[in-house]
Amino acid sequence: MSDDKVIEISNVWKIFGPKPELALKAIHERGLTKAEVLAEMGAVVGVADVSLSVNRGEIFCIMGLSGSGKSTLVRHFNRLLEPTAGKIEIEGTDVMALGPKELQRFRNQKIGMVFQNFALMPHRSVLDNVAMPLEIRQVAKNERMRQAAAILDIVELGAWGSKFAHELSGGMQQRVGLARALAANPDVLLMDEPFSALDPLIRRQLQDEFIRLSKILKKTTVFITHDLDEAVRIGDRIAIMRDGKMVQVGTAEDIVMHPADDYVADFVAGISRLKVVHAHAVMQPIDDFIKASGPLPADAPRVNEKETLSNLINLAIDDENAILVEDGGVDVGVITRADLLRTVIEGTEVS
Repeated sequence: MSDDKVIEISNVWKIFGPKPELALKAIHERGLTKAEVLAEMGAVVGVADVSLSVNRGEIFCIMGLSGSGKSTLVRHFNRLLEPTAGKIEIEGTDVMALGPKELQRFRNQKIGMVFQNFALMPHRSVLDNVAMPLEIRQVAKNERMRQAAAILDIVELGAWGSKFAHELSGGMQQRVGLARALAANPDVLLMDEPFSALDPLIRRQLQDEFIRLSKILKKTTVFITHDLDEAVRIGDRIAIMRDGKMVQVGTAEDIVMHPADDYVADFVAGISRLKVVHAHAVMQPIDDFIKASGPLPADAPRVNEKETLSNLINLAIDDENAILVEDGGVDVGVITRADLLRTVIEGTEVS
């Protein structure tokens, strides 16, 4: 595993039901589909031959509709579920090779997990809830309370440490859950639809809070969601799953601009391109523009290759000249009004 790869999983399968190994053998040898495996062998394919890697410090979103396998997959990272086949490495550790005590230590020290249900201990105060991972590590009480209090300050709940879970709103309880996952300073955060049970306004506020914390703490995060808007908003990369398989992995821009198949195209059809697509995906080569239209005027507007489509459109409204795109001070492309219109039209559903 390279230094910039924190998580590497290879050819992971999870088959539920009787004799999963036989079901997997039938899939390999006879090419059975998920439906055929269920009908013939009474087994359910939850994850089908998934391989992926997660880079250090990135937020990697795994998304799909209900039953796609996303939550099943993430539970393999810390072996809450045992895969039928495949390899899982986190920070160079072969997770499948760990014995019970090693696995318990690994979970406690390397991985923090935040679930959709807050799972706070009702008989413990907020501070005690956050300190639990450190208590399991047998950190001295004064030290674990100090560390827990520091984490509560980071999630802006420092004044609520003596309260109990039932005294907090749903959004506040989820922030306590996040603080608890962070208290042990894990290398990896696993977040399984952590905000989906919350009201839309609170959900967006917590997304903002999570984005802020991610910039501060730089934790490698695997974030499960069924909400494409949420994935686009917070994810550095997105993986789309269907029927247990990984259909496409890429940035939001990659997936919106170049969907792998009709399923992904339909999935992303409702997403606005305005904040997702950037100048480098819209531009045309400078030489092509000059051949067709002649040299650019000296006062042509200039933008960075990361400029959003929304800002490009506003710029084109104010200036009819083609827009010059640069990267690191080097001119790399040109964007015309026609390029912008084409990008917007291609992202519009046609009835």
